[in-house]
Amino acid sequence: MSVREETVHLRSNVLIEPLVDRFYAWMHLVAPVPAARNLAGFQVPLLESCLGHSPVRRAAGHGPAPRDRSSADIDGPRAREIAALLDAIRADRAGMLGFAAAMAEAEEMLRRTTPGDDLTPLYRRLPAALNGLVELTYDSSGQPVSRYLESLAYTSRYYDEHRQSVQLSLDDGGERPGILGTPRLPRPGVLDLAVPFRHGGLDELFAARLRPTTISRLREALGLDARQTAQLRTLLDTEPAAAPDRHIGSGGRVRYFGHACLLLQTPQGAVLTDPFISTGNRHADRYTLADLPDRIDLAVITHGGRDHVVLETLLQLRSRIGAVVVPRPAPGNLCDPSIGRYLRALAFPVIEVDDFDEVPFPGGKVVATPFLSDHADLAVSAKSTYFIRLSGATFLIGANSSGVDPARYRYLRSHLGDVDLAFLGLGGGTPPMLRHDCGRAVRMPGSDAEPAAAIVRELGADEAYLYDMGGESWQSHVLETAYDEDPDHTNQVDKFLGWCHERGITAERLVNRREWRW
Repeated sequence: MSVREETVHLRSNVLIEPLVDRFYAWMHLVAPVPAARNLAGFQVPLLESCLGHSPVRRAAGHGPAPRDRSSADIDGPRAREIAALLDAIRADRAGMLGFAAAMAEAEEMLRRTTPGDDLTPLYRRLPAALNGLVELTYDSSGQPVSRYLESLAYTSRYYDEHRQSVQLSLDDGGERPGILGTPRLPRPGVLDLAVPFRHGGLDELFAARLRPTTISRLREALGLDARQTAQLRTLLDTEPAAAPDRHIGSGGRVRYFGHACLLLQTPQGAVLTDPFISTGNRHADRYTLADLPDRIDLAVITHGGRDHVVLETLLQLRSRIGAVVVPRPAPGNLCDPSIGRYLRALAFPVIEVDDFDEVPFPGGKVVATPFLSDHADLAVSAKSTYFIRLSGATFLIGANSSGVDPARYRYLRSHLGDVDLAFLGLGGGTPPMLRHDCGRAVRMPGSDAEPAAAIVRELGADEAYLYDMGGESWQSHVLETAYDEDPDHTNQVDKFLGWCHERGITAERLVNRREWRW
């Protein structure tokens, strides 16, 4: 057999970074309506700032102990590359920038509208860029608002897959630059793929973590030239990166992969929550992609935060996921783009759920349940907690949901029964939203000790575990915060754990990895 036909696998420590206009991709940079706002209101000013043309320097200046990773490296040749990127965006994305300006113009027009006036004549005054893509209505308080038609926006010129690309490199264990303010420019040792996120060649590549393939087959699937093929060879190995204990033969198992990511397994099936998973690492202090089963029946998403819908993980699992379960939004809210529509545009199989919808999987079922708070009082409806039942046990996947209204959990318990293990986020672990997403900079506080304790009490949980949101270093490029260094956050964690221990409830703050078997 020739070298070209030698069977190969993708290395365990390959990093993938999906990009939009060279910025790390997350939902609000891909979904066309918020993407236009972010491009015009944040990314272009940030690049101008890097070149000294604007005072904007920080990606997000809110929340405890933000890590200052928002500025690109602009020394020497990098400055010329930043300037070239800015020029390309201004030229190639002029339509998107015009779309953002049109949205701002329409919002100003609505602000000048007298409540109660007929909105029909305003359609003739809308900027042309919005024609067919917006509905003008009154909200329940009688204020005029615009509702964007996302389904049509994805078919418009403002959703341009040519903006998308993927960078591949080997993880050296170093800290990655923050995603908000550092564009990913070409550099040595990095393979740049100018392919859209839905490209089938990516599935072929990432399936090679488990299934053998050949370099020639990958070259054809991804459309690589000779230079790219040579770079690809550095990312391949002759052995698969798959842990021997990734499946179980009996009972049930839960594994904590970091942040809000849990793998719940029976011999028959597997569910993964908010997938955000490390590459292979030499420290063996966390579970990685190699510890996942070959088949994942459901990937469950709690909400659209950039640390909960993590495309760099999801793309690598697309070929092995049966369906992604996502909460259904109210249509047209600028702050609340549809997670389902976003993932469908990227070729994922999606199941949208409302409260108390049930999704079965082999060996268990997922039940969608209400998610309270965590979005700074914005009207965000695309959020859900979940009850997951498997192998005789019931788990609450609580994300950052708050217990500020304990009666809600009393209703849940009366309807769905007791919870054995509750998994919760505590106190501000979610990154800030940008003012360009929703019109103002906001911080999503999550739940502190007292309301978190109320959730555990009202659900009758025997055990309670706190996600270590913001404390796991390998996720810092997405979070850009250091909550483990915030004394108030630490105090709230200790207070919650103390409350649980006083009542005989097993409780723990999770860090990096943990396993439960029964």
